[in-house]
Parts: sequence; C-alpha cells; structure tokens
Amino acid sequence: MCGECGYRASTKTRLVEHMRKHTGEKPFKCNHCNYKTSFKQGLICHVKKHTDAEPYRCNICDYKTYVKSNIDRHLMRHAGVKPFKCEECDYRTTHKTSLIRHRRCHSGEKPFMCGECGYRARKKCRLVDHMRTHTGEKPFKCNQCNFKTPYERNLVDHMKKHTSVEPYSCEICEYQTYRKPDLERHMMSHTGVKPYKCKDCDYRTTHKSHLTRHMRRH
Repeated sequence: MCGECGYRASTKTRLVEHMRKHTGEKPFKCNHCNYKTSFKQGLICHVKKHTDAEPYRCNICDYKTYVKSNIDRHLMRHAGVKPFKCEECDYRTTHKTSLIRHRRCHSGEKPFMCGECGYRARKKCRLVDHMRTHTGEKPFKCNQCNFKTPYERNLVDHMKKHTSVEPYSCEICEYQTYRKPDLERHMMSHTGVKPYKCKDCDYRTTHKSHLTRHMRRH
C-alpha cells in the first residue's frame, strides 16, 4: 500500500511505478532529447516521434545531443566555464539545478518527504533511494552472481569483489574498504583531523554530514 495516498497495488512492481508519481522519479530517459518519464511504455511511445534529424555534435569529444541547450552546457565543461556561483562559499557549477541543490547544504532545507514514514531528504534521488526500503525494490543487479541491492553505490562496492582489485587498508587498524574516499575519511579518526568547522561555535568534525546536522541547531 502507498503511504502517501492509500493506493493498493496487485504487485510490488506496480507499487514501485505508482510511487514515482509522488517522488517525481523519471528513470526512463530518451537519448535523443531531454524527455524523461516514469514509465517504460511512455518512453517507447515517445521514441517513435523522433525522425532522422541531425544531432548537435561536440567538436572536442564524441558527445552528441538533439537539444541545443545541452550542447551549449556541455561545451562549458570543456571551456571550464561555471556561471552559477554560491553566495555562501566558493562552489561554482555549469548547472543551475546543481546550484539549487548545493544551497540546501547551507540552509538545511529538505523539501522531499516520504509519505510512508515522514523521512525527509535534501535531494530527490535520496528520497527515491529511501523509498526502496518500503517497496523492497532492488534495481541494481550484479551480472556475475545473484547479488541485488537498492543502491548503486553498494553494487559498485560489490563488483570489486569479483575482480583482483585489492581493498584499501588502514595501516593502523584492520579497517578495509574498496572506496578510497572512505579510507581517507577513516584515517582522520586516527590523526584527529577535523576539516569541517562550524562558523558559529568551536564544533569541528571529520564528516560534512555531521556538520550539516550540527548547523541546524544554530
């Protein structure tokens, strides 16, 4: 049952599709234009509308698109142009939507809410991830074994177990990880380095997410 509106589905797949109406998730994307939809059938119908129109092509790499604004934004990346700047810090980006999401780090705003349990998220993708704890959906599947997971990051970590890649190991304790950023953050717990500092008091932490939570108290 949908916790947002009470809708009941005959299958888990139908419930997952229905929940996208509340989360706004549109995982099916046209590779010819900006069209996105919540439903696979909608994408199939849309793609039929495309003709043999020539795409816009990047003269530096192989990127191509049928949307002019996309090629303009793509070329900014090659040029290093980042016109959208945060007023609170040095963050800059080529995407206006990225700046809007970034500003929530400063404001603490979490506009996306789960209708099932009240969980709130700063990003829509985080709410989509969270909803899978209710639906049981596990869309990320290993192509070498039966492993399935709700989260893409978990699949990335899992796939490394099938290769000969050695995990990153802590030289001080037995901690191991396949993600270099995780090891770097772990090492801070040994060295005492706390790079994230509250501007209103003396609080410091090794985790940016901890600082964000702390800032809400002020």
